[in-house]
Amino acid sequence: MILDDLPVLPVIIPLFAAPICLLLPNTRLAGSFATLIAWVSFAFAAMLLATVAEVGPIEYGLGGWANPLGIVYRVDLAGAIVMTLVSLLASVVFPYAIESARDEIVPSQTSAFFAMFLICFSGLMGVVATGDAFNVFVFLEISSLSTYTLVALGAKRDRRALTAAFTYLVLGTIGATFFVIGLGLLYQVTGTLNMTDLHDRLQGADNKVIRAGYAFIFTGLGLKLAMFPMHRWLPAAYTYAPSAVTAFLASTSTKVAIYAMLRFLFTIFGFSFGFADIAFGFFLVLGLVGMFYASTVAIFREDVKMILAYSSVAQIGYMLLGISFATVDGVGAALVHVFQHAVMKTTLFMAVGAVFFALGSHRLSAYKGLGKTMPVTTGVFLIGGLSLVGVPLTGGFISKWVLVQAAFGSVQAIPSLLIVLMIVASSLLAVAYVGRIAWTMLLEEPTSRTPRKVPLAMMAPMLLMAAVTIYFGIDAEGLVNICRAAAESLLDTGLGYGGAM
Repeated sequence: MILDDLPVLPVIIPLFAAPICLLLPNTRLAGSFATLIAWVSFAFAAMLLATVAEVGPIEYGLGGWANPLGIVYRVDLAGAIVMTLVSLLASVVFPYAIESARDEIVPSQTSAFFAMFLICFSGLMGVVATGDAFNVFVFLEISSLSTYTLVALGAKRDRRALTAAFTYLVLGTIGATFFVIGLGLLYQVTGTLNMTDLHDRLQGADNKVIRAGYAFIFTGLGLKLAMFPMHRWLPAAYTYAPSAVTAFLASTSTKVAIYAMLRFLFTIFGFSFGFADIAFGFFLVLGLVGMFYASTVAIFREDVKMILAYSSVAQIGYMLLGISFATVDGVGAALVHVFQHAVMKTTLFMAVGAVFFALGSHRLSAYKGLGKTMPVTTGVFLIGGLSLVGVPLTGGFISKWVLVQAAFGSVQAIPSLLIVLMIVASSLLAVAYVGRIAWTMLLEEPTSRTPRKVPLAMMAPMLLMAAVTIYFGIDAEGLVNICRAAAESLLDTGLGYGGAM
């Protein structure tokens, strides 16, 4: 039955569809086929989420080999949420990419563009689904290698995309090397790479080899998720990649890496590992510094995509801050922010892509008077921007509110009130850079250029994501509850994590 194969279907369907997409002769056919595959994957991911929410984590042994002898997919509630989120955003971005790619990608490369998109999508889903630590590395590299290509395809409009892709390649390879070295050290000690088995064998063990493996793994994942100060690849990659690629990567890639970090923190090492307290302290400090550093840099940038790219580094700091609390409320708040930030950044980058389609630029100077010449796109951008700041009735307000609540409930060396004040201060920095763009769009006179009409295929996904941003700012109780339940599953799965709650 299909239900028995739910954990693997959202991974293999886009992977097997990619070669077919490569054979399709034009942008519309390739894009439509990729969109259909994304919708099918989303349907299966949503079914998986409903099943996991009802019966608990699901394991699927590939080739009939049971855990821990074979490679096993294991999907818990947090994983099901992330898989549903990634497939939902793919379902929205892929139709947007059809018209966007016609404008930004060399025509002979559009079929390869959508094939790479599907491979990237499959890799991200695989990172979340697998219960084998080495396969996390495999799927990370599948998604990363396709992403390097996707970023480089932006060279039709700006040759700096090639430099951005090369920088991403070098730093991504360093991160992957660190990660796989860490896995090798753990394998040397335990003789297994199954995540559940690794956890069992690491309980009570604490030596220099394990600590080195811990450090290598989290350094590698830190590079993948663009954790400050290992974020060097992200601003250029987001700025010079094709618009649809930026919208998809900004909303999924770093979020999947955050989930991988959570799996290793709690599913494998847990709180009994003596190095854990030091790691959570690092997350706290780096999260806070990243929030302020990246937001400050964003204020002084003149490229809107670059501004939003640096804001992504700052928002990753909020997620790390929630994780650093090492409580159900803190991890739940991080998961809520993962969801809300993915939605708001998709909204923002699709709006920026629409401006680029209409005017051929994402410099701030091109945004003068867009409130008059492109009112719908301006409205969509402002909704995403208000959510980024954390204004009430937007999704960003909800995620920051639950993070503040988690901060008051945490026990940290830095007083909770000071952490809350820093969250508020960082949000005020977001007001500065979002306010600059809003001022330019609403209060400055339009340029002499007449914008091209943005196609409905690009407008509809933008409006949908703007509506989702508002919806989850008004009614987010279900989202908060399911994220908290996912955090409970991560921190207290019957594997001895209860002490941190």
